[in-house]
Amino acid sequence: MESKQIKWAYLTVLALVWGSSFILIKKGLIGLSALQVGSLRIIFAAIFLLLIGFKSLPKIPKQKWKYIAMTSMFGTFVPAFLFALAQTEIDSSVSSILNSLTPLNTLVLGTLFFGVGFQRRQVWGVFIGLVGSLLLVFNGAMNHPDQNYYYAILVIIASICYAINVNLIKRFLSDLSPLSITTGNFAVLLVPASLILFFTGFAEAIHIESVQHAVLFIVILGVVGTGIANILFFKLIQISSPVFATSVTYLIPVVAFFWGLLDNEMLTPVQFFGAFIILIGVYLSAKK
Repeated sequence: MESKQIKWAYLTVLALVWGSSFILIKKGLIGLSALQVGSLRIIFAAIFLLLIGFKSLPKIPKQKWKYIAMTSMFGTFVPAFLFALAQTEIDSSVSSILNSLTPLNTLVLGTLFFGVGFQRRQVWGVFIGLVGSLLLVFNGAMNHPDQNYYYAILVIIASICYAINVNLIKRFLSDLSPLSITTGNFAVLLVPASLILFFTGFAEAIHIESVQHAVLFIVILGVVGTGIANILFFKLIQISSPVFATSVTYLIPVVAFFWGLLDNEMLTPVQFFGAFIILIGVYLSAKK
């Protein structure tokens, strides 16, 4: 398979996997707290990756471990908790749409801090994407008074973290294998995630049936939606560009919205329009 076909194949698989992650978070929150969802997601991913990738850790040079630690924080640790906290108040479909700001943030941060060039059209893309986000959030707040849309800010912060992550990987870790990067990330995160889980009182609640059902959803989220997906994503960054890799967020809302419909979520017409504007902005920012 040609390189161009391979990168599109990776993009499609990632869209399906990550697009399904938002509904898994939602189901996990039925029996677990946001901190438990975030920490369990990391722990299950870490166990899986250490089982299959432990031998890849010695391949990471000592001077690269600081970048491994940085990418683990920005690419996994902080977003895992931010998304879980956000979805305690806003719908999973809205969360996925706001996540599509990642390519815009990748462009902005790449330009400001990583020496990435930009075109005037891409600047317009950033502006248009921001307008769409404001429309989506403010209309959602007006039409869903039962939801606290201030929590949407957490998703936007998470998308900024993802943008920092992909720029760091492209700049400093492109010479490492995706398995080494991913396993290194979660080796770093296993202890802090376990400590957070311990202090949430999870051990006292594990016997509850709703908690056990929720854990099953997070096992899938951790192993497939985090562990395997991160390996594919890091490979995609290496064979393409940071902006192309993060353009997976074009497709994620489509998959997430489908799952949301099955779970009785619905956007208002104005929110649909806001989502459409966001995707136009992302398209303009990513187009060369």
